[in-house]
Amino acid sequence: MSHTATSPEYDRAKARAEKKRKYRGDLMGYVVINAFLVVVWAVTGLGYFWPGWVLGAWGVFLILSAWDLYFRRDVTDEEIQRELRGHK
Repeated sequence: MSHTATSPEYDRAKARAEKKRKYRGDLMGYVVINAFLVVVWAVTGLGYFWPGWVLGAWGVFLILSAWDLYFRRDVTDEEIQRELRGHK
């Protein structure tokens, strides 16, 4: 089956590709900015590892985004029909 530029499958695939591109950019920003923070921490005396707070908090959000992008699946027609049958 061919997917045209106006089909729902095409639109879903395009949206998914855009989300993947955005995620890769977010991941690169995470690495660059946190590397900078670790360098600042190291240059200022290697005391309490405060960049860990940023690494951890931002990392949680990246993990949640990755889960949504790579492991969450679309709702199927079968699931929709099952819900309709269950809620008459």
